[in-house]
Amino acid sequence: MIPRLRRYTGTPSALEEVTAPLIAVYAEVRAPLLHLPNYAVSTFAERLARHGREPGFGAVLAFDADDRPVGYAYGNTVESGDRWWQRMGDVDARFTSHPALALKEIGVTVPYRGTGLARRIHDALLADRTEAYVSLMVNAAAGDGKVQRVYESWGYAVIGTSRPSPDSPVLAAMIRPTAG
Repeated sequence: MIPRLRRYTGTPSALEEVTAPLIAVYAEVRAPLLHLPNYAVSTFAERLARHGREPGFGAVLAFDADDRPVGYAYGNTVESGDRWWQRMGDVDARFTSHPALALKEIGVTVPYRGTGLARRIHDALLADRTEAYVSLMVNAAAGDGKVQRVYESWGYAVIGTSRPSPDSPVLAAMIRPTAG
């Protein structure tokens, strides 16, 4: 069965509805990394609570035939001057002068990797967004560079680097037009 996608928008009830399944699937997707402070479930839950209250929050979850979450993505709108951009250093003003979608998290469980599910979730998250650009940050070492190459195949280009917290690895900051 092809997993069903559900979209959630930035309302308090949507955040409440999405929190438990998002945390559950995050823990499964990131299981090998959960011992690291930046990837701990409690750290993720704190970030999700903060991001879910920010403007333009949206999420997409994929569910299998038994209604278990098997993939996810979420993000929110960032404006010029937002700390999202500030952490990247000198970013071209054409990207930061208008609202953009910051893709904060995306992942799928092991059985669904390589099936195109991540791209379906990504595209569903971007559907109907009004921001001109979508930006994300990726650990360039993830999968020996494979994860970054996947994003490049989706049209993303590196525009800088970021280290969001002392516990975080240095991340490649990437961007692409929202439509495309």
